Amino acid sequence: MSKFAMYGKLTAQPGKREELVRILLEAAEHLKSNSGCELYIVNEAENDPDTVWVTELWRDAEAHAASLKDEKTLEQIARARPLIAGADPIRLRPVGGKGL
Repeated sequence: MSKFAMYGKLTAQPGKREELVRILLEAAEHLKSNSGCELYIVNEAENDPDTVWVTELWRDAEAHAASLKDEKTLEQIARARPLIAGADPIRLRPVGGKGL
């Protein structure tokens, strides 16, 4: 299986989580037309008012890399960057389970 998955833990600047979430949800909407993206879910941490988790599943690592060259994606990243105090991406290789 060549699928590529990633969890992204984003820590928003204090008080900026909702604004960051709005941009990430725009990204999710934009990704609906990207056949390489199979799952993109934006999650708010229940116990931390500044933390957002993004769950991603891609056809393969190349599809993910190609998405980062998209003009709209680059614009969204530029808008989100000042709202982010920290990021901790976790790259994964799915091996099986429900939904794969």
